Amino acid sequence: MYISAADNMNSYLDFVSSLAKSTVEAKSLPMGNLPPCTRPQLAPDAPKALFFAPHPDDETIQGGLMLRLLREAKWNAINVAVTQGSKKERQTERYEELTEACGYLGFGLIQTAPNGLEKVTPKTRDTDPALWSQMVKVIADILAQNQPRAIFFPHDADWNGTHIGVHHLVVDALRTLPADFITYCVETEFWGQNDTPNLMVEYSEQDVADLMAGTSFHVGEVKRNPYHILIPAWMMDNVRRGAELVGGQGGAAPGFVFGQLYRLRKWTGGKLENVYEGGRNLSKDENAASLFQ
Repeated sequence: MYISAADNMNSYLDFVSSLAKSTVEAKSLPMGNLPPCTRPQLAPDAPKALFFAPHPDDETIQGGLMLRLLREAKWNAINVAVTQGSKKERQTERYEELTEACGYLGFGLIQTAPNGLEKVTPKTRDTDPALWSQMVKVIADILAQNQPRAIFFPHDADWNGTHIGVHHLVVDALRTLPADFITYCVETEFWGQNDTPNLMVEYSEQDVADLMAGTSFHVGEVKRNPYHILIPAWMMDNVRRGAELVGGQGGAAPGFVFGQLYRLRKWTGGKLENVYEGGRNLSKDENAASLFQ
């Protein structure tokens, strides 16, 4: 039941009620089955950005900065399907959904194995070094073949075992590459908040709507839990946190509505190094490529 402010002295009630009403109504919007977004023409030597996704749907939920690089800087944005989920009976279907989601946003797609890698967790890293080494080589080969300007992967405390596993898998793979291998590393967050982000990226309403629509292509997942509808609320809370975590305690908050928090560092000389002191806010009016110069 939605109550108007006329029946209540709280002047914020209409605002909250409209949010609740819109959220409920959005659950009936189409899932997937949309024509692809316009993809810019890319140069043959366009810089590459690789998103190492722990699961199908991470590329659409957390891939906003990669989407901006594709659209604003004409980078070649490619999702790497590290796993295809843990349910074997769904792995083929999830890859099909992932293919459609990437096609919608304009992302390329790399498959790590016919059904994705398995057991990508800290436990495997600790107890099965042979299997872990095989998976590290898969990731290292992808890095070496693509020579990306930037890579995306979860931070090391992102709660979910596979997310944390992918963090260590990518970093372990980087350690096996030649000492002159250089790339920017953008650590994402979703399940577990990053205590030390140094970058907040603003998104336009169009960006957010496209990320929501892209996530809706993962039909088998969002049918049981329509989490794609909550992406705007999550991004608004990111702005709340980022105002001080990135901007500095007690600092003036940027006028962002939607945003995402990242930790940006550079892999150089065989280790991760900071690229700047303090934090940075990237507005929707700046070209995202300015972060990687």
